[in-house]
Amino acid sequence: MKPDRSLAAALAEDVLVLDGGLSNQLEAQGCDLSDALWSARLLADAPEQIEAAHAAYARAGAQVLITSSYQATFEGFARRGTGHEEAARLLSRSVELARAAGERSEREIWVAASVGPYGAMLADGSEYRGRYGLSVTDLERFHRPRVEVLAAAGPDVLALETVPDADEAEALLRAVDGCGVPVWLSYTIDGRLTRAGQRLEDAFGLAAGVDQVVAVGVNCCDPADVGPAAEIAAAVTGKPVVVYPNSGEHWDATARSWHGGASFAPATTTTWRTAGARLIGGCCRVGPAAIEDLATTLEG
Repeated sequence: MKPDRSLAAALAEDVLVLDGGLSNQLEAQGCDLSDALWSARLLADAPEQIEAAHAAYARAGAQVLITSSYQATFEGFARRGTGHEEAARLLSRSVELARAAGERSEREIWVAASVGPYGAMLADGSEYRGRYGLSVTDLERFHRPRVEVLAAAGPDVLALETVPDADEAEALLRAVDGCGVPVWLSYTIDGRLTRAGQRLEDAFGLAAGVDQVVAVGVNCCDPADVGPAAEIAAAVTGKPVVVYPNSGEHWDATARSWHGGASFAPATTTTWRTAGARLIGGCCRVGPAAIEDLATTLEG
């Protein structure tokens, strides 16, 4: 059901369970995600599959559903011949689909509209490097139109996620200023650094005094990096921490395949909670079964 509380109010009272990787659930449902738009292609071609994936996570115990707009951009849609007006409609649809899935639940379900990094639009693994050669102003100009459309669609929060670079975080915070929707800011990291090599203390510091930011943290990273990053985020900002790492497998952007073994273990998330995490879930390769185990662990 649609929540009666704001996400910020809920985080002040409870630890909430995030969903897991949308793409792996869509693949499990038989969807082909080989297109450069990734799961965003299904906003046009098979929206019912996206709603079904959201519903699978809601049934598993997720209380926050992240929309399929991570790789959905005006530029990306334009490469497929989709005009601006239709692209805006598809971006709005991403919020509608998550909301529809959440409203079928008897629990409160919040919807987070995903605002992925510039590198996601390039579809070449740049979101794991940052340093695109663009200025903060250039990046703000890129992000603002999508932010405006997603905010108008009525999500509970904007998820500024998988951000590899503090410069892009600065641009995103400028782009969301005045949009009327709270946000969380989540970096993808390597150890105690952003993917672009900046200290997490400095990167999180950008959000420390921004009231619009209701949580800060990390996602799309190795589970082993979560605990130290959560401690830094909490210490620097004093805000609730959001964490949703990958399974522990590693993505080869050139081969477009995953390698290695999974290390995401719901039992270890209690240490993340101790470090300050109030919003906990999974990212790539973390499916509904793991989220169900996570929900059980956090309720225990």
